[in-house]
Amino acid sequence: MPEGDTVFRAAGRLRAALEGKVLTETDFRVPRFATADFTGCRVDEVVSRGKHLLIRVGEASIHAHLKMEGEWHVYERGTRWRKPGYKARLVLGTEDVQAVGFELGIVEVLARDREDEAVGHLGPDLLGLDWDPERAAANLAREPGRPIGVALLDQRVMAGIGNVYRSELCFLRGVDPWTPVAQAGDPAAWVDLAHRLLVANRDRATRITTGDRRPGRNLWVYGRRGKPCRRCTTPVRSGEIGTVTDPERVVYRCPRCQPRAGERPA
Repeated sequence: MPEGDTVFRAAGRLRAALEGKVLTETDFRVPRFATADFTGCRVDEVVSRGKHLLIRVGEASIHAHLKMEGEWHVYERGTRWRKPGYKARLVLGTEDVQAVGFELGIVEVLARDREDEAVGHLGPDLLGLDWDPERAAANLAREPGRPIGVALLDQRVMAGIGNVYRSELCFLRGVDPWTPVAQAGDPAAWVDLAHRLLVANRDRATRITTGDRRPGRNLWVYGRRGKPCRRCTTPVRSGEIGTVTDPERVVYRCPRCQPRAGERPA
């Protein structure tokens, strides 16, 4: 699932392929920007901001968001694409390579001085140069009655956490995701752990929160409903919890390691 670390790596690949080079091909396969053409323009920068990506070309910024299914691939010229062409939403090419965004949830073109319309609402970027743990902790504490599992997904608090990290962070902190922020422990400790997890995984193809690199052993609870907790063997449970942008996202938890008031483990 695309999260801040996924976008950080995608930006790195695009930066290596495109930055400082002149575009010989631009193909926007979204109706609103189908006529946009940056052929002959130089790519100045490729920047990730949380789950968002900005490709700065001339006076414009190409803004993209992976959402749930998006991917960026980079191919040498003449190489067969690994996904069907009808799933491509944006193609940017140079003499040597093609960068293809498949199933992107957002593709738009903005003037550079309007980038804040796309990313200005974001909190400190967990993998960005603007990372500010004190501000992130203050943002997290701002709504003390909100469930911690909802607050962690709010990109206005800190940018980059998705559903996988949300479940894993709550497990590692031993806190039920429905626990109010005010009762979930020190906001600075949550922020510090989130930062350390994303930094540890920013260059990994496989996300690891357990410290175990063996296949199938990389995560504590995410996606493991009904399977034994890796720590205590109690079956992992799942449930839906609301977020700012999506009212029904599944979260995973161990009922023994993350106790809820009045609940007994199965």
